[in-house]
Amino acid sequence: MKYIKRLIITVVILGFLSPFALIGYYLYAYDYDISKLVDYHPATTSIIYDRNGDRIANVFYKKNRFYAPFNEIPPRVIEALVAIEDTTFFEHPGINVEAIFRAVIKVVQAGKAVQGASTITQQLVKNVLLTREKKLSRKIKEAIYSIKLERALTKTEILERYLNEIYYGHGYYGIKTAADGYFHKRLEDLTLKEIAILVGLPKAPSTYAPTRNYEMSLGRANRVITRMHVLGWIDEHTYAKALAESPKVYNDTLTKNKAPFIVDEVARIMREKGIKDLRTGGYKIYTTIDLSLQNAGREALKYAYDLALKRSVKKKEQELKRFEYAKKTEDTEYEFRDVNMSKLNGALVSLDSASGDILALVGSVSYKKSSYNRATQGRRQPGSAFKPFIYQVALNLGYSGATKLVDIAKTYSYEKNGEEKKWQPKNYEKDYKGLIPLREALVHSRNLATINLVNELGLNALLKELKKFHIKNLPHDLSLSLGSISLSPLQLAGYYTSFANHGVQKVPHLISSIEQGGKTIYEKEDVSYEVSPATQAYIMTTILQDVVRRGTGRRARAAGIELAGKTGTTNKNVDGWFAGYSPSIETVVWFGNDDNTPMYRGETGGRVAGPAFSKYYEKLLKLKPQVKRKFEQPEGIIEVKIDKGKEYFSAISKPPRLEEEVSPEDELLW
Repeated sequence: MKYIKRLIITVVILGFLSPFALIGYYLYAYDYDISKLVDYHPATTSIIYDRNGDRIANVFYKKNRFYAPFNEIPPRVIEALVAIEDTTFFEHPGINVEAIFRAVIKVVQAGKAVQGASTITQQLVKNVLLTREKKLSRKIKEAIYSIKLERALTKTEILERYLNEIYYGHGYYGIKTAADGYFHKRLEDLTLKEIAILVGLPKAPSTYAPTRNYEMSLGRANRVITRMHVLGWIDEHTYAKALAESPKVYNDTLTKNKAPFIVDEVARIMREKGIKDLRTGGYKIYTTIDLSLQNAGREALKYAYDLALKRSVKKKEQELKRFEYAKKTEDTEYEFRDVNMSKLNGALVSLDSASGDILALVGSVSYKKSSYNRATQGRRQPGSAFKPFIYQVALNLGYSGATKLVDIAKTYSYEKNGEEKKWQPKNYEKDYKGLIPLREALVHSRNLATINLVNELGLNALLKELKKFHIKNLPHDLSLSLGSISLSPLQLAGYYTSFANHGVQKVPHLISSIEQGGKTIYEKEDVSYEVSPATQAYIMTTILQDVVRRGTGRRARAAGIELAGKTGTTNKNVDGWFAGYSPSIETVVWFGNDDNTPMYRGETGGRVAGPAFSKYYEKLLKLKPQVKRKFEQPEGIIEVKIDKGKEYFSAISKPPRLEEEVSPEDELLW
C-alpha cells in the first residue's frame, strides 16, 4: 500500500515537474536571440503625394506596413486588444502558466500536438522569431523567447511591436496600415467598432477580413465589444452604439497607384540621389504633380491618339490611291508609306512656368501597354519646335518681328568623311516668299527663312548665344536651323520656360521634399537662368500667339485662354510636336512611332499633337477656373500698327522709324 502511494506521489511530482524540465532542456539546448525584436526596424512603406497632399501611391517590398509609434496608438486600441487577446497582459511575465499546463494536458489527452492559448507576447514571438508549426517543442521555445523578451522590453514596447508587426489581412501589416486600407482613416479617427474589427482580425485574418466576409467580421468585432463591456471598460451607451454601427469598408489595391509614370520617375530620381531603400525605408515623398492635371494630361493624350487612329483609315486609302496613280504615271519619286499604327505613341509634360514644378507627366498613351516613359527617356528631334530659340537670339540681338528675312532657296556645300556633299533645304509648302517679316517666317515655320537667318547671324555667334539656354549637344552645322538636336519632351519643356516665364528659364523638378522618420532629408532647390530681357521674351510670346491664332498651331487653340506655342514636324513626319504655354502653365506634346518609322503624310505636329494640347487646356479651365488667362505686357513694350495688325518693339528691338531717327545720345535714354 505504501509502495502504491509513493508511486502515485512520484508520478504526480514528475507530471508537475516535467514541463519545467522540458523548458530547462530547451533553455540550455538552444540559443535564443531576441535582437530582431529588441532592435526592431521593420521594412516600412513609402508614400508618394501630389502637390495638394493627395496620395499618388504606396511603395513597398512584399509587406505593406505603415509604422505607428506607441504614442500614436489610441488607448481604446490597447483596451480592445487586451480584452480579446490577453486580459492579464499587464500582470504576466510573458507566459500564462495555466495556459502552459493546459497545453501539456491537451498533448497528453490527444496524443498529438495541439495549439494552446498564447499571450500577446507569445503571438509576437511566434510571428517574428518562430514558425506556426503546432509542435510542443515550438511552444516551449515560444515561452522561453517570451520570458526573455519581457525582461528586455517594457509592456508598451511589446504592444508597439505587436501592433506594427501583426498581419491584418488584405496585404496589410500593422494596425495603422489596416486602418488606412480598410477605413481610409488615421488611427485617432477610428470608431470603437472599427477598432474592434481590427483587433479581432489577427486571430484569422482571411476569415475575418471585412472585404471578404463582412458579416463574420462584424460578428467577431461584436465579441470584442461585448468582452470590453463585461470587463466594465465601456458603459452601456457606448456598448449599444458600437454594436449598432456598420462601418464603411474600402476594398482598395495595396499600391493605390494613381499615376504609375510618376511613381517610376520618383524611383529613378531617388536612385540618382543615392536613396536605394524607397520600398522599405518609410519615406514620404511630396511631388509637384497635380493629380487632377495628371489625369487631364492622360485623357488629352488618349483623345489625340484616338483621332490619329480614325484618320489613319482614310490616310491608308489615300496612300493606296496615290500608289496606284504613281504606278500608272511611272512616278519613280513617289514612296509608298504604309504605317504600322500599333507603333504610334505619345507623351505629354506640363510645367508651372514660374517655378519649374512638373504638374503632369504622361509617358505613353497607355501605361498597361507600355511603361516606357517617353516624356523623360525618349530622345527625338523637335524639328521646327526648336526654331523659337533661334528667333529669340535674333530678337535679343536687336531684330524685331518686322525685320525682313530672306526666304529663297539656296544650295549649301559641305564636306563629310572627306567627300563634298550638297544640301538643298526646302519649305514645307515647297515655295518661297522672297522677303518675309521675321514674325511671319516663324508663324508659318518657313525653313528657308530660318536657315538664311542662321547664316545672317553667323553659326558660331548663334551657338555662343544659345549656350545661355543651357541646351546640351547642339549640332555645329546648319541642320540646327531645322531642329536636328535630340531632346526628350521634358527637356524641351524646361528650355521653353524661358519664353513662358518672361525670359527666365527654370530647371524642371518633380520632387518638392522627402521626409523620413518625421525629418526632412531633401528639399528642392530652385535653379533658374536669366536668358532674355522680359521685353524680348514678350515679343516672342506675341509671335507664338500668332502661331496658335493663325499659323501652323491653329489646332492647339482653346477657347477662353490665351495660348502661345510652336509646332514641330521632322523629316517624313517621323515626329510631331506641339510646345506651348498659357500665361502660367506650359505644356509639350509629342507623337511618333516607337520604331522611328514615318507617320502618314500630313501628320504634322499641328495635326497630331495640337489636339492633345488644346484638349488639355480645355480640361485645365474646367479644373482650375481661376487660372491666369491673359499674358501680361511688361514695361518698355511699344505697340505700332503695321498694315492690318500690330507689331511689338522695345529698346532692343526698335521700331523702324526709331532705328532711322534716334541718335546715339537719345539711345542712352531707352
